[in-house]
Amino acid sequence: MIPLRPTSSPDRQSAGPPADAVSPLTESAARRHMSGVCFKIGPPRLIGVEVEWFVHDDRCPTEPVAPERLNAALDALPIGGPDGTSLPSGARLTLEPGGQVELSSPPADSLIACVTDTRRDLAALRAAFAAQGLRLTGTGTDPQARPRRMVLDHPRYRAMEHHFDSAGPWGRIMMTGTASLQVCLDAGTESGPHALDRRWRLAHLLGPVLVAAFANSPLLDGRPTGHRSTRQTVWSRMDPTRTLAPAPDHGDPREAWTRYVLDAEVLCVRRRDSLPWTAPTGLTFRDWLRGAGERRPTLADLDYHRTTLFPPVRPRGHLELRMIDAQPGDGWIVPAALTTALLDDPVAADTTLAALEPLEPARGADGPRPPRSDLWRRAATLATADPELRRAALSCFAAADAALGRLPGAERLRATVAAFAERYPARGRCPADDQLDALRTGTRRTPPEVAAP
Repeated sequence: MIPLRPTSSPDRQSAGPPADAVSPLTESAARRHMSGVCFKIGPPRLIGVEVEWFVHDDRCPTEPVAPERLNAALDALPIGGPDGTSLPSGARLTLEPGGQVELSSPPADSLIACVTDTRRDLAALRAAFAAQGLRLTGTGTDPQARPRRMVLDHPRYRAMEHHFDSAGPWGRIMMTGTASLQVCLDAGTESGPHALDRRWRLAHLLGPVLVAAFANSPLLDGRPTGHRSTRQTVWSRMDPTRTLAPAPDHGDPREAWTRYVLDAEVLCVRRRDSLPWTAPTGLTFRDWLRGAGERRPTLADLDYHRTTLFPPVRPRGHLELRMIDAQPGDGWIVPAALTTALLDDPVAADTTLAALEPLEPARGADGPRPPRSDLWRRAATLATADPELRRAALSCFAAADAALGRLPGAERLRATVAAFAERYPARGRCPADDQLDALRTGTRRTPPEVAAP
């Protein structure tokens, strides 16, 4: 993602490595660094969301939106903050390669505060785009048959195209034709009911249920694909060194993640003087540390490399759950509330673990890792029409309902989550079915918005 205005954030800068991070890095130093920065330890307290949207012209939705109109809408926003990229509540706006707009909320100290602030910022965002005759569409893949193209010309994205093109069209589809909702929660404590290893395991077990319950991408190029979450299917077919879940390392997420980062192929090498960022084919970061490549990597290279990894759950100090399709209207509120309730309420976490453990592969079992495993494939294809996933989803919604009942001030939020459960998983449906129904009846409208608290 690229900010709307220049920023000094180390994972988004367009220049080469900063001058204070150019010393060659050793493998042991890399391991120590990742152990310290990727999992920040402390009681669960904060929540954030990253909400992506496609931009469509109200009058000609099958036509690509000219960058000038996109920029006009963005320029009308009340953007401020120290770097000039934040909405008043502190939410950050960025652009994805295909012109998708992403709103990233600041960390909030409660679920209700996160929902309230993000809804306020989204209202401002929608109004600015509506004034330009544009609308924000919440769906996991662009449902319109319109040309897909790279809106942003940036060396990162040119290097990504080069890397992904060797394995088929999936990388370009991901970059220009997909959108997601990401829920960000604290990593947890060293021990106790919020222990890091427990939350890490629960987040991964919850993954296929979230894919199934909130599947919302049955169309690509205006046609059904046979998958309720085409977006998840696209991700599953990309470079496995950066999109699969880390191999299980029972009881030690830090070690599992460290191995994953070091063994992932390098996607780009930042260079100055307008040189391309293309990385040598097949170069892993571990190879780079051990002397392969044109130069020795630095700490800045390692931190940038981590931003090019896209597993279902990505540690960034907090845990970033990346498997949920973008939702229509204020539908993002339900997966955010469900996920937060299940991970942060100890009773709900116990109940959810008990319900999902039968879905977990046996220790030492062979087979593809998520999202290429059978359960994840069924989640992307059948969603909650799959009986096993439907039962698991209903158990999770029931546990979340009880947890939200224990959360002061969450009555309306609880009712919203319960209404979604009744409308979708209780009936073996998901938001993708609304899109398919609209296609069959010829209405081709955006799915109805979920009532917001």
